This record gives sequence, C-alpha cells and structure tokens, in this order.
Amino acid sequence: MAELQPYRGDYYLWKYVPSLPAAIIFIILFVAITGTHCYRLFKTRLWFCLPFVIGGIMEVIGYCARATANTRTGELIPFIIQNTLILLPPVLFAASIYMVLGRIIRAVHGESYSLIRPTILTKIFVTGDVASFCVQGGGAGLMATGGNADMGEKIIVGGLLIQIIMFGLFIVTAVLFQTRYQKYKVAAPTYDATGWRASMIMLYSVSALIMVRSIFRVVEFAAGQDGYPLRNEWTFYVFDSVLMWIVMAIFFWKYPDNLKQTESVQRINSDGTEISLVERGQSDALDGRFGNSSYAASVSK
Repeated sequence: MAELQPYRGDYYLWKYVPSLPAAIIFIILFVAITGTHCYRLFKTRLWFCLPFVIGGIMEVIGYCARATANTRTGELIPFIIQNTLILLPPVLFAASIYMVLGRIIRAVHGESYSLIRPTILTKIFVTGDVASFCVQGGGAGLMATGGNADMGEKIIVGGLLIQIIMFGLFIVTAVLFQTRYQKYKVAAPTYDATGWRASMIMLYSVSALIMVRSIFRVVEFAAGQDGYPLRNEWTFYVFDSVLMWIVMAIFFWKYPDNLKQTESVQRINSDGTEISLVERGQSDALDGRFGNSSYAASVSK
C-alpha cells in the first residue's frame, strides 16, 4: 500500500500521497490531445504551433512520473520530473498564442491598428516567455533540493509573475487591436472569411485559462509548504491539469490554419481617398457604397 515516505531525515518532498488513478486519467487525456495536435501540425505544417506538441509531450511525461511517485514519494527523480514537466508547458503554449496574434493582424491587413508593430510583437512577448521559462525552470530545480526549497518557491513565483505580466500586456494589446480595427477599418467585415474573429475568441479563452492557472500557481507557492494548495491534491488537478487540457482542446478546436494573408484592393474615391478592401468577390457587392469611385488593384503580401 502506498504511503508517504521521507526524502531525507524528516524532510518530505510530498505533503500527500499522489493519486495513481488521477495521474493515469490525465496521462490518457494528454496522450489523446497531444496525438491530435501532432496530426494537425504535420497536416497543416504550421510550425509555430509546435510548442503545443512539445508542451503536451511534457505533460504526458510529467504525469507518468507522478503516477510512478505514488509508491516512491521518498525518491527525488520522480518528484523533479513531474514538478518541472507539469510546471513549464503553459509557457510553451503561450509562445504559440503570441505568434497567432501576429498572424491574425497580418491576415487582415491590420498592422496600422496594432499597439505594437507585428514585426516586433511576437519577439517582445516570446522573449518575455523565454525569461519566464528560464526563471521557473531554475526555481523548479532548486525546489527539488531540501535545503533550497523555499528559495526555489520564491524563484518560481517570480517566473510566474513575469508570465502573468506578459499575458496581461498581451491581452491589452489584443483587445485594443480588435477594438480599433473593428471601429476604424472600412473593410473589416470583408475579412470575416479568414475566421479571424473566431481566432481572437480562441486567444482570449486560452489566455484567460492560462492566467487563472498562473495565478493559482503563484498562490500555491506563495502559501509555502504548509499552505492549503500544496497539502490538498484536488487543487492541483482542478486549477492546473483540467485547465491546461482545456487549453489544448480549445486551441485544437479553433486551430489557426486559416490565417493566410489575403489579397487587397485599393479603391480610390473621386477625391483621391484610398479605401482598402479584400479581393474575395465582395467588390461587386460593395460598388453601391462607392458609386462614383474608380479603383486600382494592388496585392499586399
């Protein structure tokens, strides 16, 4: 029968015996969803979605280690593996999410409506993401050693706060772009065929879930070894495992494989004003709105 074992002296790595059935359930769930992501990735060849596959594989390995730890709570290796490989995947998910926004902006020719230029938007947020990844990874390594556990927790909290700040800025950037684009872009409705609105809703949904998970992790580690979250396993599964599986499911459901930059048409009114439209067959339907205008087509790539 599984029982809680000390790692060294009276120091315990775990505050409870990790549930074997729960770990097995999430191994199955993450194997399934990661498999679907692999299929979609190689079918579409959208390599910026690769972090979701890598993150999913990390989740699977992490829960395998957690299942192993059910009867090996006094051993360091299973603890380190599950702690690190379950902690870090959301950082990888975030990298793909940041890159999707840049592609949405370019797909609808909305560069001038973005708070940050698309050419540097992805670089800024992914750089912050890498910093968060490195800090959390370093903290997870320290936490595995008994004497440095408290320091490791503080470092992890710092990494999570970086992630929360970057996500907050990202959400503000996304909301401002969509608001300004829909309000001021004359031809915004003509880009609906790209599915950019559905992709924006997907971004908001997964971002909110990762934000909730990150806030939970901050509370978990800030509360310390004697805090309620680290002593009650259900909080981990509800606020981390379930949310990250839903993030992978939503991203797969609304996969950003339709975000290709479309051709645009420049209509020139009699007063010389240029109005950008999409060359998707809407031109004839819109002629009534620009009755006395002439136009010249120009392709934006």
